Amino acid sequence: MDALVACLGALGIVVVIFSFLAFLRYMNYKETLALAEKGLTRPETRSGKGLLRWGIVITSLGLALSIGLYLIGFNSPNDYPLHLGPWMLGGFVPLFLGLGLILLYYLTEKEQ
Repeated sequence: MDALVACLGALGIVVVIFSFLAFLRYMNYKETLALAEKGLTRPETRSGKGLLRWGIVITSLGLALSIGLYLIGFNSPNDYPLHLGPWMLGGFVPLFLGLGLILLYYLTEKEQ
């Protein structure tokens, strides 16, 4: 029963987050429609700083998850090298995704 509550709680958190993001996107869409009805357009303000910001956020999240998940390796019955097992993917994937975004920002910075 406890596992069911934990799964439903995690699913509920994911649903709330994605519902909030969908609501923000819908509000942005309605704002664009209201501007279009008045004959105005949304100003383009793409500076590329979004890549850097998201890269830093995702990298720090991945680093925190990697540090937290590393402790699982000490309690593992299997003998993994350096205590790194498959559970570390939960931290390494966002870590390297964020590093990729930061690298992409610096590689394309001169083009803008």
